[in-house]
Amino acid sequence: MDIFKPLDLYKDIQNNDKIENIENVRCLIIGSGPAGYTAAIYASRANLKPVLYTGLQTGGQLTTTTDVDNYPGYPDGVTGPEMMEDFNKQAKRFGADIRFGIATSADFSGHKHRVTFDDNKIIEADAVIISTGATAKYLGLEAETKYAGMGVSACATCDGFFYKGKDVAVVGGGDTAAEEATYLAGLCRTVYLIVRRDALRASKVMANRVINTKNIVILWEHQTLD
Repeated sequence: MDIFKPLDLYKDIQNNDKIENIENVRCLIIGSGPAGYTAAIYASRANLKPVLYTGLQTGGQLTTTTDVDNYPGYPDGVTGPEMMEDFNKQAKRFGADIRFGIATSADFSGHKHRVTFDDNKIIEADAVIISTGATAKYLGLEAETKYAGMGVSACATCDGFFYKGKDVAVVGGGDTAAEEATYLAGLCRTVYLIVRRDALRASKVMANRVINTKNIVILWEHQTLD
């Protein structure tokens, strides 16, 4: 997975004449995945009265996952959206102020950190916790949406167990694809690594690991059409 960088959090705030109001808080949290909600729980318990802005995808990447079986405390498993709803409720129980909004710019040069949300609201905070997480880089195929959570996954460590003993495919030729393929090779019968080029972009160490794993079959110069 690629690091999620949807925001330029280090730009100077411009067009201040458009700002409607400024609010001062002790602790500001940007992001509402597991890290953001956990930060909100701890900050609330420390009486920091945190304000959390969810970002565009409330609950983060886990809301696109079906069953979660590898998190403690859920012996029968739980869906990603249900787990994030539990995190949300727990943060609210301790007093976290959770709001929907998107950070559009920030200025961390002064004693007070200033973050602008939705281009019309400035939060001044003593401390800012950025927990914008990660997002999967999909191919853009219609079938990816149709079969999401039902055969199509973006996380081998999350969902690989469901395909134990089966044949699977990984699309990509970089370090992430190589790492996912190597992990799945320990669970699955055959792993097909679909690579657009005639070489791997992955680091030499990772590439050698893939090439030397017997049940990984590399399909060179192949395009995923559907």
